[in-house]
Amino acid sequence: MWARVLGSAAGGGFPQWNCACPPCRAVRDGSRPARPRTQSSVAVSADRRRWTLLNASPDVRAQLGSCPDLHPDAAGEVPLQAVLLTDAELDHTLGLLLLREGGGLVVHATEATRDTLYDGTALLRTLEAYCPVQWRPVVPGADVPLGDGLSYRAFDVPTTKRPRFGSGTREGRVVGYRLTDERSGRTLVHLPVLQELTPAVCAQLEDCACLLVDGTCWSDDELVRLGRGGRTAREMGHLPISGPGGSLQRLAALPIERRVYVHVNNTNPILLEDSPERRAVEEHGLEVAVDGLDLEV
Repeated sequence: MWARVLGSAAGGGFPQWNCACPPCRAVRDGSRPARPRTQSSVAVSADRRRWTLLNASPDVRAQLGSCPDLHPDAAGEVPLQAVLLTDAELDHTLGLLLLREGGGLVVHATEATRDTLYDGTALLRTLEAYCPVQWRPVVPGADVPLGDGLSYRAFDVPTTKRPRFGSGTREGRVVGYRLTDERSGRTLVHLPVLQELTPAVCAQLEDCACLLVDGTCWSDDELVRLGRGGRTAREMGHLPISGPGGSLQRLAALPIERRVYVHVNNTNPILLEDSPERRAVEEHGLEVAVDGLDLEV
């Protein structure tokens, strides 16, 4: 299986348009090594001919344009067969509206996500005014074929974050995906939103060849300390990388071939390639994704 990180930043991208935190200043003025990033999305394929999107970010137009494998053919056909949504967050779903000229979309989402996009943000109702939308219900624990020898299994990712729209108690508000190449048996896990590494979530990482995992914040109080928000990372639904119970030490201990941080917030110092935080990540055997990262799983 092939995977391409189309966008590796959290909501707002990097640099964020209204932020002057140290990493954003550094990438703008070139004072420290850092690369701009678009908002989180991944494309996967069994053969590099037909592709599935994992989330559709607001930057999807530029992201598809940056990937030759996803360019239209002479007849204007784009090799995009479906979109899998992990949740209903705007930075993971606004790109659906930019795909409206495609003549129709196949969207895989849980009932909780579908209901939020239909009755909460009304994004799906807006999209349906422009093109047909085929909804494929995502049921955690069920194996679903995507074609060409590729399949997925969604799993529930518990969160206590209060949603802006929809019910705060329903299961399926956030899911991760295990994508399996049935020919080789090798598995990629896409987990861009993670509040806690529970035993159930860790069980989904077993025998995983490649993990794309939530790297939003370095520290739990990062946004509060920088004056960029009033909530901690955990209160926003994201497990911090460092500190007691953080993801870095726990993921470093797991027998996974490649562990890559995605969905990295603009305030996170791991975006600065010469930072001690970046060095700590690499010394623990993890990577920080960049836009355009190609992975052969």
